[in-house]
Amino acid sequence: MKSNPRNNLIYGRHRCSKGRNVRGIITAKHRGGGHKRLYRKIDFRRNQKDISGRIVTIEYDPNRNTYICLIHYGNGEKRYILHPRGAIIGDTIVSGAEVPISMGNALPLSAHVPNRKRLFFQREEDGFIHISFDVGQVGNVGVTRKSLGRAGSKCWLGKRPVVRGAAMNPVDHPHGGGEGKAPIGRKKPATPWGYPALGRKSRKRRKYSDSLILRRRK
Repeated sequence: MKSNPRNNLIYGRHRCSKGRNVRGIITAKHRGGGHKRLYRKIDFRRNQKDISGRIVTIEYDPNRNTYICLIHYGNGEKRYILHPRGAIIGDTIVSGAEVPISMGNALPLSAHVPNRKRLFFQREEDGFIHISFDVGQVGNVGVTRKSLGRAGSKCWLGKRPVVRGAAMNPVDHPHGGGEGKAPIGRKKPATPWGYPALGRKSRKRRKYSDSLILRRRK
C-alpha cells in the first residue's frame, strides 16, 4: 500500500562522506551519489506495554531492505516497526509479558519462543537488564536473490560503478595501460597500491596477541 510517511516520525540525514575522509581522500571506493532519503524512526524498544496496536499501513523504507508498518496504539501513540512476515493491514499487535505468542507481538526473554527475530536490552530502575524480542520473522524473505536489473538502480542506492584495473591507465592501477586488451604485464596480480593481491599475509607484525598463538593454523 502506497502512502506518505508521517512528518513526526521522519527526519533528514545529510550523507556527506561519500566514501571520503575529512581531507577529501577516498577511503571507501564505489560510494557516492544516491537518491535523497528521509530517515524513518523505528520503534525497536516496543515499550508500549499491554497496549494493543493496529497495523494501518505497510510502507516502503529506503533505508533498509524490508518494509515498515505504521502502528496506531489504543492510547493515540503512532510508531513504525519492521514488517513481520505474514502481517497484513488490520492485524493487531501488542507487547508485554502475558501477551499471546503470535506474529508481531513482543515478549520478554523469560518466555521461550522459537523463530525469534530481534533482541534488545532495556535497563530498568532496579538495575537489571530485561531482554525482549519480537515473535516471527522479518518480511524480507528472498531479498538477497533480488536482481536490481540495471546499473541505474544501483546508482540510486549510492553505489558507484566498479572498474577493472586492466581497464584503467597505468597511473591509476598496476594492471592498467597497454594497447587494446593487454595482459596485466606482471607475474602476479597486484592491488591498486602495488601489493600482491593473492597470498599476501595481512596480519600486522608485532601484534599484541602474537604471544597467545602457539602454532599457526594449517
